[in-house]
Amino acid sequence: MSETVGMILCGGFGKRLRPITEKIPKPLVEIKDDYTILDKQLFDFKNAGVEEVYLLAGFLHEKIEERYGKEYKGVKLYYVIEDEPLGTLNAIRLGMEAIGDRQCVIRNGDVVADLNIKKMIREGENSTYPFLIFITKMQSPYGIVEITGDKLTSFKEKPLLDYYINGGVYFSKGAIPFGDFEKGDIEKTVFPMLASENKLSYYKENGLFWMAIDTSKELEMIKKEYKDRTDKPWGYEKILVYTEKYLTKELYIREGYQTSFHYHNNKDETMYINKGAGYIEFEDKKEYFGVNDTIRIEPGVRHSIVATENTTLQEISTPFLDDTVRVDDFYTR
Repeated sequence: MSETVGMILCGGFGKRLRPITEKIPKPLVEIKDDYTILDKQLFDFKNAGVEEVYLLAGFLHEKIEERYGKEYKGVKLYYVIEDEPLGTLNAIRLGMEAIGDRQCVIRNGDVVADLNIKKMIREGENSTYPFLIFITKMQSPYGIVEITGDKLTSFKEKPLLDYYINGGVYFSKGAIPFGDFEKGDIEKTVFPMLASENKLSYYKENGLFWMAIDTSKELEMIKKEYKDRTDKPWGYEKILVYTEKYLTKELYIREGYQTSFHYHNNKDETMYINKGAGYIEFEDKKEYFGVNDTIRIEPGVRHSIVATENTTLQEISTPFLDDTVRVDDFYTR
């Protein structure tokens, strides 16, 4: 994989999130205590192997610089400040001037998503197209009804629709041709031009968590999602049930990633595979799994969960929340 730099659009006014965004830029809005939208995005870049990130800032940019300085957990940060807001096109143009002709991943600064950036970069490098857009299925904001003839047959609560939307993450192999456009939104100017010239492709992952934080309702929803969720270098874990008798967690592991090689002193756990495929790596063997498989891990057994596809599993165990001893960690924490 060639060296890839990151860019994050951080210059918007966040008008629909006021009064919160009167004193801080939208990327600094917290989705859980002391964990911002920008923290999540930088964390994902770090764990995809991106070592340089350019923050395309403007409105209240000094607040971002105050929080992060020149580095985030080993990722070097550079600031490209737009003096006058002229839309996403001009911000990205300034960013491209700063990085030269290097390949890059560009992210909207208000999107929280669990996509596999490392895989997107790999597919972008192997693509014959110079530019890729991450697309995701649109979720209906409303419940829908199904009808047959004159009969209403069923209700579905906010299903995924058979349409894809722009997910706000882009990969470019190098310089972007901006044509005669000088300002405005890149989505309404350069992207349609690239599409008409057959220079635009897409990257998609179905079934992952994606949300653009644009209103107070969406902020409420993302805080609810993160109430018992902790992002990990390989994905996330979320506590679903925690009682005196048992503990239930949901784990999401991205394709090509794995948990640390670890064991539990007291915790006896059983994993139920809901989606994906991979294997459990033990000291002396590998045990492969797929959808609907069940795997038991007894106390003291050293293991790592490896995902060969995006994997979601439920882990039901005895109630020892912090009973994990890492033997070998594959990520800088």
